[in-house]
Amino acid sequence: MSCFGGRTSPDLFQNCCNANTLCEFDGRLDNLVTEPIFVQKVYDAVLFNLQGLKTVTNQSFSPAIPRGHRLKRVVDIRCKRFFNPENVNDPSNLRLNIDTTISGATFIQNCQGEELTVVGPDGTYSERIVYADTRECDDQGKGTPIFGTQNIAVTGDVQVCLDLLLSDRYDHEVIFTVCANVNIAQDCAPLNLTNFFELCIPSTQNAAFLPRFAEFCNPACETRLATNNMGRDLIVCPDGTIKANLIIALCITCEKKIIVPVQLCVLSTGFVQISPQVSAICSSFPQLFPEQIDDDDDEEEEEEEDECGRDKCKRDEDRRPPCSPRNRSGSQPRQDGKC
Repeated sequence: MSCFGGRTSPDLFQNCCNANTLCEFDGRLDNLVTEPIFVQKVYDAVLFNLQGLKTVTNQSFSPAIPRGHRLKRVVDIRCKRFFNPENVNDPSNLRLNIDTTISGATFIQNCQGEELTVVGPDGTYSERIVYADTRECDDQGKGTPIFGTQNIAVTGDVQVCLDLLLSDRYDHEVIFTVCANVNIAQDCAPLNLTNFFELCIPSTQNAAFLPRFAEFCNPACETRLATNNMGRDLIVCPDGTIKANLIIALCITCEKKIIVPVQLCVLSTGFVQISPQVSAICSSFPQLFPEQIDDDDDEEEEEEEDECGRDKCKRDEDRRPPCSPRNRSGSQPRQDGKC
């Protein structure tokens, strides 16, 4: 076993890694402290599972199978969304364009008619501020329902890979993988999915912050041969190119949230302390976060100062010279307590 970057791994050249846990707890309740934190609380949320279908005919795959090999069967079919990290605006990227409207409430706008957005947990302006007249439900101590319609326009490509079992002229079998980017829809004619939802919002009168609306979706895809028959759905061209008839299912999970800012008291084991990587040059380094200071720390410091003061007085008394014979003979001592 070897250790690289503070992480134990059996091989320095392995392709995967383990993340640091960062938080440790020794099991002693005496080490737990209360901490106030300012966070975003999920007041209400709904979750949806949506799916859309796309049929593909005579989709070409590459590379072509080697000359002298024949196709025996399909071992596996895989599908994943396409994403180009070098161009986030690449039209081939699988994209979900979400358009959500609500009734029973409104999204706050500025004088130009633009909806106001605030920073969400993802670090982007992904939350919209919701306002509704909640006085009727406030009198009953309950939340106010709002209703929404969600339209998702899907565009871009997915990447499909086929694992083929090939056999050469000597009956030696080998797994050969071919891939293709399959277009789901263009911007001019997207694949549309629609659903409806209901959410509950808290009072907009009794808090300093108005509730916020957040939504996010995550797409995945699954694919199979159109008729689940290799003889009907796969074509091997004379040049070795594979063409296939496929059915692609888009599996989309979406969540809508009503979020309110709140202050919470949590039990904490203290600040995170990460073991730094050793440097052979610097002898000390600055800290990244300030120390926590509270009343208990001040009392402990005062007690330490009192103890230090008493100890110092005691040491001073031990170092005082003995009284002179004149004072020992009965003369009055000095008022400051010294001989």
